[in-house]
Amino acid sequence: MAGAVIGISCIAPAYTMTSGLGPTIAEAGLQTPVILLIGFIPMLFVLMGYRELNNSMPDSGTTFTWSARAFGPWIGWMSGWGLVAATALVLSNLAAVAVDFLFIGLSQIFNNPDIADLTRNLWINIPIVAVLTAAAAYIAYRGAEETKRLQYVLVGLQAIAVVWFLVAATVKIIQGQAYDFTPVTLDWFNPALVGDGTTFSFSTLAAGLSLSIFMYWGWDVVLTMNEETKDPRRTPGRAALLTIGIIVVTYLLVTIVVLAYAGYGTEGPGAGNPENQESIFASLAPEIMGPFALIMSIAIFASSSASLQSTLVSPARTLQAMSHYGAVPKTFGKLSKFKTPGTATFWAAAASVIFYVIMRVVSEDALWDTITAMGIMVCFYYGITGLTAFWYFRGTWFENIGNFFRRFLLPLLGGITLLAMFVKTLFDSTDPDYGSGNAVFSTVLPDGTHEGGVGVVFFAGMLILGAGVILMLLQAIKHRGFFRSEEIEVGSVLQETDMVPFVAEDAK
Repeated sequence: MAGAVIGISCIAPAYTMTSGLGPTIAEAGLQTPVILLIGFIPMLFVLMGYRELNNSMPDSGTTFTWSARAFGPWIGWMSGWGLVAATALVLSNLAAVAVDFLFIGLSQIFNNPDIADLTRNLWINIPIVAVLTAAAAYIAYRGAEETKRLQYVLVGLQAIAVVWFLVAATVKIIQGQAYDFTPVTLDWFNPALVGDGTTFSFSTLAAGLSLSIFMYWGWDVVLTMNEETKDPRRTPGRAALLTIGIIVVTYLLVTIVVLAYAGYGTEGPGAGNPENQESIFASLAPEIMGPFALIMSIAIFASSSASLQSTLVSPARTLQAMSHYGAVPKTFGKLSKFKTPGTATFWAAAASVIFYVIMRVVSEDALWDTITAMGIMVCFYYGITGLTAFWYFRGTWFENIGNFFRRFLLPLLGGITLLAMFVKTLFDSTDPDYGSGNAVFSTVLPDGTHEGGVGVVFFAGMLILGAGVILMLLQAIKHRGFFRSEEIEVGSVLQETDMVPFVAEDAK
């Protein structure tokens, strides 16, 4: 249960739904429920591969370690980089959203809308973001036991707010007080109607899948805590299944209630209103919960804060594992007195703050572009993980029906789908209008508009991948052992004595 709590807090359902549900409904309309189900499928398929790999090779490096054993050090290094980059990107966004809702909550408490506007002041916003990130890093540095205590409280707050929202909205619907009541029908779950509600559209399906990658990402954090569980070969996989099951049900219930209450119109509190898309709960919570909308603001602040802290767990442990095998400098592997990779934790936090400062000074709109760029990295390393399971277990595909599905068919389909989304997103993001609509290398026209150039998301994605390649080559020059497969033998099965240790004697 503790692992599932950490996984749920890393996904941060309150934060994720307020950020991602509006754009998804705008794309898919009444077919949003089936879009969420379809988007969940490739993630579930990859999860099957995760479970098999975890049962065979429990290691904090997860994707990095597994893909290095299946495909060699170069692919292994880049998959680890994809995981670390994705988490660094989202950490900055999480901290920013947490600070935004901190001020929104204060404005509701004191009934003063001007307080909410203070978050736009960079001299106020940036220091608070830095302090919040540092606090999250310190809690992660303290270790898993502290993590579990905090996550129980924060996830509990989210559960209270979401259940309150669901019950209050349902009561208003039953009493005929919905803003734009829309009856629930089976058509909402018909994939053939994904498009305009009457005909199928692949572009709508692709857009929904891309958004679902952001909404579902985070469950695999429970698999990076293998050495801190009593049964590392079974507990993390079960926790991941429980996590993603709870999240799917929660997303579906909230989506159905939102559509039934507000419809998908583009005016007022309508779920398709562009003014509501950045934060659909900011629009609907006051309508549905009245003065108790403060509970939702607190929950979203708690959700963002919880995910900020628990998300730090994943890159820190990945960097610690990479250090253990010689893929990054040994300093990232130093353990604290709490038996956690303290150096890696604080480096990840510092990188996220630096990234936030740069992006916030450049443009506030760029924060959403970081989420889209994060989706590119998630597709990249999730896809590699699926293919890793498929290839690593190739000698056992047809031993029984379970192996056929868990080690062959499902991870193969999931891996191919997500890597295809990786390529498609990179291609689509070359459009200057992609994401926030900001572009680089564009020409400024006399009227102030921009012409040409490439999208910021594509630029950010290629910059991240390019930086990864450069860092990998530099490490290969300085520390050749890992890249000669001396540390991780390709095709080898991880033994108990090989697992990345978390012991006090290693802390220096």
